[in-house]
Amino acid sequence: MFATFAVIALVLAAVGLYAVTSYSVTQHTRDIGVRMVLGAQSGEVIWLFLRRAFVQLAIGLTLGLAGAFGVGKLLRGFLVQTTGRDPVTLIAITTLVIVVSVFACLWPARHATRLDPLVALRHE
Repeated sequence: MFATFAVIALVLAAVGLYAVTSYSVTQHTRDIGVRMVLGAQSGEVIWLFLRRAFVQLAIGLTLGLAGAFGVGKLLRGFLVQTTGRDPVTLIAITTLVIVVSVFACLWPARHATRLDPLVALRHE
């Protein structure tokens, strides 16, 4: 039962992370247009948004892993055939969150850099 709830929570967290990150990048389409008009390369613009995502990701993973260790200690009596600090599970979840965050940032940023700068400047 815990595994089912954990998978549901992981999917909801991944979808929420993708939605928030993608929306944040999409809101900066006008900024991307300005940067492209001023001569920025698309790789530089994408790297700008990836750096922002990595800072938020580092903070979120630090707090999340600390919370996972704390909750793992509390639920030690309920867990069967595993521990609250299972490294395989924690590494798999961390990897999934990193991949979702990078994809959520990369997809809209690449789309916005491919737009005509004038269209990007008119984007609302």
